Amino acid sequence: MAEHFHLSTPLLESTSMSKRVGTTVYLKMENSQPTGSFKIRGIGHLCQQLAKGSKGIISASGGNAGMATAYVARKMGVPATIVIPSSSPQLVFQKLRDQGANVKITGKVWDDANAEALRLAETEGLTYVPPFDHPLLWQGHASMIREVATSLGPTVKPGAVVVSVGGGGLLCGVIQGLKEVGWADVPIIAMETVGANCFNAAVKAGRLVTLDDITSAATCLGAKTVCQKAFEYSQSGELTIISELVTDQQALHAVQTFLDEERVLVELACGASLAAIYSAVVRRLQDEGRLPEDLRSLLVIVCGGSSIDSEQLSCLRHKLQT
Repeated sequence: MAEHFHLSTPLLESTSMSKRVGTTVYLKMENSQPTGSFKIRGIGHLCQQLAKGSKGIISASGGNAGMATAYVARKMGVPATIVIPSSSPQLVFQKLRDQGANVKITGKVWDDANAEALRLAETEGLTYVPPFDHPLLWQGHASMIREVATSLGPTVKPGAVVVSVGGGGLLCGVIQGLKEVGWADVPIIAMETVGANCFNAAVKAGRLVTLDDITSAATCLGAKTVCQKAFEYSQSGELTIISELVTDQQALHAVQTFLDEERVLVELACGASLAAIYSAVVRRLQDEGRLPEDLRSLLVIVCGGSSIDSEQLSCLRHKLQT
């Protein structure tokens, strides 16, 4: 069996984005993973540790975690059940079926689907695969930072890293990776959309906060509560984590600009991190003195996303630009 299911993804330098921020911008292209997002790193790692010989694996996900789970299960020859909320696009349902997964629709948001997945794991003896809250996931995600360090070489260290935050799994993985390669002093800009801002709400309140509802169109960022570990990192002071919000419209503008300039289509959740550049969040943080004027370089994790196509993009335009 393959040692791991993920690919070592390209690290690209973006001339147009570099011009906008006045420093070299590196893009870690996680959209080029077999399932379209970074999720395969952590989920592949977790399944190899926990799901060997399992009678089946189950996950709750409105998108990328489900895709990664279904893909890994197919490669491992294990049956997969994916519980998705009704807010998931039809596109996701079809892609999961194409991977051979049994798909079940429960509830309106991820939290509802997750409750059902946990129940089925218990009653049917299935291995539960969490989408973002597990140390094995973070270990797997950390591999992307190790790859960046190898690509850049020992003399180049990014001035800051930009990530999108949903449930906090990617953030925890990036932090773990930064610590592993000796980059713990590199600040992280944690981007969310208004209406899917469980991390920002927790940082502001100084405690974990559960959002009443997910009102952002970036449903893949749609966890109502961020994972405990991500919150702990934000409070510990061992790393600098700057939590920032953009609107759905700014995230959509970033998705469209990225498509035009880089010829790559990513979902709205990924647009949140790209908006750090396209909506001048990085520039503002420099003006406020929260980021150094001379950034050396900027690393953007292009987390990707499988639930986007031209039709979905057109729906988002219609919904958000009226």
